[in-house]
Amino acid sequence: MNSKKPWLKHYPDGVPHEIDIAHHTSLVEIFEYSFQRYPNHLVLESMGKTLTYRELDRLSKNFASYLQFLGLEPGTRVAIMFPNVMEYLVAMLGTLRAGFVVVNVNPLYKSRELEHQLKDSGAQVLVILENFCHIYQQIAKQVPLNKVIVSSLGELLGLKGLLINFVARNVKKLVPQWDFSSIRFKEALRLGSAHSFSKPRIGLNDIAFLQYTGGTTGVSKGAILLHRNILANVIQIEAWLEPGLKHAKLEQLVFLCALPLTHIFALTACALLGIRKGGLLILVPNPRDISGFIKILMTHPNINIFPGVNTLFHALIHRPEFLKVKLPNLLVTIGGGMAVQKKTADLWQKLTGIPIAQGYGLSETSPVVCVNSPLVEGFNGSIGLPMPSTEIAILDDDGIELPKGTPGEICIKGPQVMAGYWNQAEETKRFMTTDGFFKSGDIGVMDDDGFITIVDRKKDMIVVAGFKVFPNEIEEVISQMPGVRECAVIGSPHRKLGEIVKAYIIKDGIHLTEAHVIQYCKEQMTSYKRPRKIIFVHDLPKSNVGKILRRELRGL
Repeated sequence: MNSKKPWLKHYPDGVPHEIDIAHHTSLVEIFEYSFQRYPNHLVLESMGKTLTYRELDRLSKNFASYLQFLGLEPGTRVAIMFPNVMEYLVAMLGTLRAGFVVVNVNPLYKSRELEHQLKDSGAQVLVILENFCHIYQQIAKQVPLNKVIVSSLGELLGLKGLLINFVARNVKKLVPQWDFSSIRFKEALRLGSAHSFSKPRIGLNDIAFLQYTGGTTGVSKGAILLHRNILANVIQIEAWLEPGLKHAKLEQLVFLCALPLTHIFALTACALLGIRKGGLLILVPNPRDISGFIKILMTHPNINIFPGVNTLFHALIHRPEFLKVKLPNLLVTIGGGMAVQKKTADLWQKLTGIPIAQGYGLSETSPVVCVNSPLVEGFNGSIGLPMPSTEIAILDDDGIELPKGTPGEICIKGPQVMAGYWNQAEETKRFMTTDGFFKSGDIGVMDDDGFITIVDRKKDMIVVAGFKVFPNEIEEVISQMPGVRECAVIGSPHRKLGEIVKAYIIKDGIHLTEAHVIQYCKEQMTSYKRPRKIIFVHDLPKSNVGKILRRELRGL
């Protein structure tokens, strides 16, 4: 399938058609190489505190030693629930260096969502910020763990951290009460430092991450990302960006890490690529605080690489104070996670002088599949060209490749494609073609030059501010609410968020209001999944077998 690759002739000079990872042993190798090569370079900056590569090497090794000290079995899953703080990098790198599997947890998750992910992954250890401990508290009895490691916002920030913790706990009241057996992060590091680190044998085919996603439909599933998958994607992105960087005379690349590092886009394109390049990662703990975010930008004019999503760019450019932001060293702006709107992209380029290079990827593909060149002169609406070593086929429902210019399902083959869904052999089989292409569920068109444009989604998935929302999950939650007889959920277009969730509900004889439903959903789901619009109806359109027809609801 897809023996001809028309996109190759449009690759920028210097970008290889194929990448080779055969000479690497694992993803860990690239961290340890950077630790040795750049020991005195800064690697992290967060809330005014910095860490060098040497310090990150020591801290992550101590964390790895502590995990080994616990006597965990090879392949043990370690769940990590942090915003963008230093502890995340220490725990993530330490887990990989110890030979274990990272399970990234969205720090916005509610207890129901956390419970599913911990149970499904079989995680034995949870590393969590104290701000979220009350979430685990609610399910601690249902999900007993080998160990819970708890940190605070200021734990690695020295004397300044004491003030940050005091304000978070006592002034802003950001840390609800919790009470379960745990160990503090710094104590785990201390214990780890007292034990010698035993370097495990890790291979390219070992699991590095279980990255949870809805796949292309249904309940949340863990995409099995091997060391080879993530390593390949880091090298693919590095090769792709090189033409945009080679003429820049920089002592060190500076990456802005505003997107959550537990999300696959920021994990690969910010954290892992940044460390691979010996770069400095500027951590933004709360990008939803736009005023605070703009203050960070104003104090870091040296930022070179800015990955983001449409909602983030939109929020920034519509703040008057953003006009004062100067980013003279900005080289590349990458837009992913959701469709970038042309109006937003054009204004971003007008204000910063740098176009948004839109890309496309999924958790199942580590994530980057396609992206525009960093040399692009302006926003073009496409998701660009397939990455090196990547094949794209546009298929119909029968798996037949379609002619150029004909919409069909985007199917992907390459070294970054996952090994499968965790403990879901049938689901894995359902979303892979017989010749190894992953069926994305997204509908796209490829032109004669190999540029791809997203047209629509095959399934009923909703994308809110770059986050995938699956109607089945939302309907399951709402249907359990007293007073709800039936419900159906669809996506509704939204100028800022791309889409919002809209719920149609048939009442079940008792008094029920929109406010009641919204409050119930607030208690059960993280914010982006909650319905923003509630419509009460007397019936729902159904097929002859009783299946609710969401497509008809979209026409109402």
